[in-house]
Amino acid sequence: MTRRGLFLFIALGIAWGIPYLFIKVAVAELDPGMVVLARSALAAILLLPLARFRHEVGPVLRRWKPMLAYTLVEIVLPWYFLSSAEQSLPSSTAGLLLAAVPLAGVGIAFLMGRPARLSGTNWAGIALGMLGVAALVGLDVAGSDLFAVAQMAVVVVGYALGPAILARWMPDLPGIGIVAVSLGATAVMYVPFVLATGGVPTAWPSTQVIVAVVVLAVVCSALAFLLMVGLIAEIGPVKATTITYVNPAVAIIAGVVVLGERVTVWTIVGFALVLLGSYLVTRHRATPADPTTDVAPEVSDAPVSRGRGEL
Repeated sequence: MTRRGLFLFIALGIAWGIPYLFIKVAVAELDPGMVVLARSALAAILLLPLARFRHEVGPVLRRWKPMLAYTLVEIVLPWYFLSSAEQSLPSSTAGLLLAAVPLAGVGIAFLMGRPARLSGTNWAGIALGMLGVAALVGLDVAGSDLFAVAQMAVVVVGYALGPAILARWMPDLPGIGIVAVSLGATAVMYVPFVLATGGVPTAWPSTQVIVAVVVLAVVCSALAFLLMVGLIAEIGPVKATTITYVNPAVAIIAGVVVLGERVTVWTIVGFALVLLGSYLVTRHRATPADPTTDVAPEVSDAPVSRGRGEL
């Protein structure tokens, strides 16, 4: 890896590893819907002018049906359920559970009629990953948080399904245009939702919450995507998927250092098993048309599946 590639890799690993920390801070005072609205709107304001300058908005809008499906499963639903789950789950646990996205990708590929040929190593990865999730949920998460775990399951499935939609129906569309339009559409959809559910704050949020939302939008969404585009251009789309294995570690460190979250033996065991399982299940399987990989390799700047962290 070149020096520039290493810098981009480290920067993206941090940008996609810290959103769980800042979501935890934001939902302490804001409704989850309001967090999603503020984050998506600010990120869209930053990315849409760039996408328009690159003439990438029109082609995306012309493919509006798969674009809408992608937006729903990749941002609209996952971001809400992730923010809602973090009202009770530690940020580090949320980050760890999302490391199971590659495992969910196997099931998504099967349901979409494009099952990959699994080797013994891949099957071992599935088994290890499931054991890791079981360790986290059954031994590291309190029973009162099981509803939050169910919400995280929705997030995992959504994050696995989004790249599959990209790879199957929109492999030729420009990445910046896809993300900019999807973020703008998310903000538009959340305006009536927040108004209807009373999610608009009645008092001005604290400084730390405002900073958290700005970081989520600017660093974890807009800037992170630009870093990802640069990383793929530097080291290629397949190698870029290894960022999946860095994000959970960053999430744990951020949660422990900043929020003082506890790390148990089962946290470490679950962390090791889920990451090892995710690595083995994707080993020697990545192909340009495989929707279970973390990128759509057909285009140089297609969004990386975050299994990841965030857009």
